[in-house]
Amino acid sequence: MTHSRPPSGAHAHRTSMGLDSRKMAFWAFIGSECLLFGSLISTYLVYKGRSLVGPYPHEILNIPFTSFSTFDLLMSSLAMVLALAAVQRGDMKQGKLWLLVTALLGLVFLGGQFWEFSHFVREGLGLTTNLFGSTFYVLTGTHGAHVTVGVIWLLTLWVQALRGKLGPGQAITVEITGLYWHFVDVVWIVIFTVVYLIQ
Repeated sequence: MTHSRPPSGAHAHRTSMGLDSRKMAFWAFIGSECLLFGSLISTYLVYKGRSLVGPYPHEILNIPFTSFSTFDLLMSSLAMVLALAAVQRGDMKQGKLWLLVTALLGLVFLGGQFWEFSHFVREGLGLTTNLFGSTFYVLTGTHGAHVTVGVIWLLTLWVQALRGKLGPGQAITVEITGLYWHFVDVVWIVIFTVVYLIQ
């Protein structure tokens, strides 16, 4: 009687189709996140232009400033690509550098969002001021929370890399982190277009 040995190493996480089960599970998670942001964006569009009192979007949104924040986030996606490539080829010096750069660019974006929210509150736009304020803060705030999670995740990987616990063997972890980060960036492009550019 023969006993088959359980799979080990990378094969332990493979599906019957040869795909990494962790990556498949994460794609399913991203699918659920698409539904979340889809509902928030749809809600914003449904109530767009229905505020009975100001401030209104055209009176308060600072498109040049938010364009800079958008560019910052796009550059963070490039840094994430460079981080993954470095880890995959075993160049951990570059890997650590680009993981840190990605996290720092994410922090710059969050700092800009904090400044923007503070400015809007001073201008009289609060969460309950009007329909625009309610839908705007919920939508962009939810995205900001996702960016915060991403920054913490990136810094965790960076610390692991500093301790020598991250290398080519853990590249799939960096790749999954990259999937999350790119998703957050794509969602922001949609939000930026819908909220800031189409008024």
